[in-house]
Amino acid sequence: MEANLTYTLNFPENSGFEKTDIFFYSGQPQLQSVFFDGTEQQAPMRLFVTDSTIAKLPAFDSFTQNFRQGKDFLTVLPAGEAYKDIEHVLEIVRTALEHNFDRGCLFVAIGGGVICDMTGFAASLFKRGVAVAFVPTTLLAMVDASVGGKTGCDFDGYKNMIGAFYPAKTLYIWPSFVQSLPAKEYKSGLAEAIKTALLFLPETTELLLQNEALINSRDSKSIEQLIVACVKAKASVVHRDLREKGERAFLNLGHTFGHALESVMGLGKITHGEAVAWGIARAADLSLSLALCSETFCQKTKDLLQHYQYDTEAKALLAQDLLTAMKKDKKNKASGQLRVIIQTDIAQNKIIDVTDEQVMQVLK
Repeated sequence: MEANLTYTLNFPENSGFEKTDIFFYSGQPQLQSVFFDGTEQQAPMRLFVTDSTIAKLPAFDSFTQNFRQGKDFLTVLPAGEAYKDIEHVLEIVRTALEHNFDRGCLFVAIGGGVICDMTGFAASLFKRGVAVAFVPTTLLAMVDASVGGKTGCDFDGYKNMIGAFYPAKTLYIWPSFVQSLPAKEYKSGLAEAIKTALLFLPETTELLLQNEALINSRDSKSIEQLIVACVKAKASVVHRDLREKGERAFLNLGHTFGHALESVMGLGKITHGEAVAWGIARAADLSLSLALCSETFCQKTKDLLQHYQYDTEAKALLAQDLLTAMKKDKKNKASGQLRVIIQTDIAQNKIIDVTDEQVMQVLK
C-alpha cells in the first residue's frame, strides 16, 4: 500500500539507533496491505501485540486470518492504563520465548499509547533488543507516545517508572483511526496535540483557538493536518535530543503535575490527556506566580484548554497528596527541588527548579 506522505526521523550519531521511517496513509486502515502484501511480510517471525478492544473489531479478526503458519503470532493484552505494568510487558516477552523467536524477529504494536509503550519496552528487553514497529490507533499515540522511542510501564502506582529509550523501526499512521475513538479517548489525545502546539507551533495554536468546531467534530482534513504537524515537530526535537538531555524535556509540559494527578486519583481513573491538560494549566499558573509570564498568556493558555472542555481548576483538597506524588517524578534532581516545565509565552519554554512552597501556591 502506497503512503500519501513519508517522513524520516534520523537519530543523533552514536545514539545506537539509525532512524524511524514514518508513513502516513489516507482512507480506512489497511493493515493487510502493509503486513501481508508489502515488504514487512519478509520478516522471519513477527509478534503482533494489541489489546482486547482492538482485537474485538471485525477488521482485526480478518487481519489475523492472513497470519503465516509458524511465523506470525498474536498477544492480546487487557485494555487500559490499569494494565500497564511489568507483568504484561513480560507476557509479551514470554510469548516470543515460547515460540522460539530469534533476534531477527519483529514485534508489532497495534494500539494506543499503552500498547506501544509496553511493546517497545518488551522489544528492548527480548534478547537484548529486537526490531519493533508501531501502528498507533489513538490520537494520543499518533502525536506523542509512538514517536521518539520512550518505552516503559508503570510501577508501584507511579507513571512510567520503568522503561528505556528504544525507538520503533517504522510507524504506520492512519489518521482515520481517530474517527472511531470514544469521545474520552479522542479528548485525551487532543490534549497532547495542544501541548505540542503550545510548545513549538504558534500557527497551530491559533488554528486550535479559531477552529474549535472543526476539531471537536473531528473534521478529517483538520485532524490529519494536526497529526502531521505534531509528529514532525516532535520528531524534529527528538532528532536533536533523543535522550532528553536538553530541549526534549520541554515535551514534559504539564506532565509533572499531570502524572501526579493520575497517581493520586488512581491510574486509569482519568485519562492521561485530561491529566496533562490540567497540568498545563497548573504550569501556566506557576509561571505567572513567579512573574515569568504575562497574565494575558496565562489566560490564553487556559482559554485554549477550556475551549475543549478541560478542567483547569486547582484541586485544594488533593494538594498535599499531589505534592508528595510530584516528588517521585523521575525528572527531579537530588537537591530536593521539583523540576518542572513552564512557558513564558507560546513557543517560549523553560526548565525550572521550584520549592514545595511555590508549587503549593498553584495546587491550592
